[in-house]
Amino acid sequence: MNPDGSLSKEKTTLATITRDHAQEPAMTPDQRTLIVQATRLRKIYRGASDVEALRGVDFDVERGEMVAVVGPSGSGKTTLLNCLSGLDRFDGGNVVVEGSDLATMSDRERTAYRRRHMGFIFQAFNLLPVLTAVENVEIPLLLQGIGGREARRRSLDMLETLGMANRAQHRPDQLSGGEQQRVAVARALVHRPAVVWADEPTGNLDTEVTLVIVELLLRMNKEGQTIVLVTHNPLVAERAARTVRMRDGRIDLPRTGQPGVTAERV
Repeated sequence: MNPDGSLSKEKTTLATITRDHAQEPAMTPDQRTLIVQATRLRKIYRGASDVEALRGVDFDVERGEMVAVVGPSGSGKTTLLNCLSGLDRFDGGNVVVEGSDLATMSDRERTAYRRRHMGFIFQAFNLLPVLTAVENVEIPLLLQGIGGREARRRSLDMLETLGMANRAQHRPDQLSGGEQQRVAVARALVHRPAVVWADEPTGNLDTEVTLVIVELLLRMNKEGQTIVLVTHNPLVAERAARTVRMRDGRIDLPRTGQPGVTAERV
């Protein structure tokens, strides 16, 4: 990392560590294009007064796409992300990720599927405080049964790619907010996920560091990583290839001629 906080050029490129589909079975054109498909998705929070958080949402993501989900507080953005990723159960509709229907999976099956096929970046970083940066990054690999030596090698390679090689042995309380988020990004990527889900990834960062993290996400995406992120920050949303706006639990479709999400592609 350069003294001004910008990313330095690294020898290792994300092309060598992003998901390799070359040896996967041949797929139809639709399967090759769409990696996430949600149809008529509904989510109801039960209580003294039921709240319908998602109201029949149709949403899809193409492989290699970077999509920003925006909207006012309470519009259903995070709920949508949680249902698409299988973190939350939904009350109606279907979610298919890489051809796998989340609605048919048990809690244990969804957990195993997330562990192998998804990466997560959270606003609060969610790093384990007693572990070093490289030990935090290793977690997804160790959970998949990858040996300690190989997990360490891949984790160090990922930290080097993100400009954090010289901070690999530091604990979270010894890192800045931007550095902690880079470690969180490394952890999300190290097991080569099909999709990275990011919930307000720059919410706790100042403007300068936000721009560094956004450039990092763009760099990941240019190397083929599919990213779906929720954000309130227009600086982040405007850099995504596509922006989906939500309001009152529904996709807020633009007027004719307005840039952004279209009625045909949500």
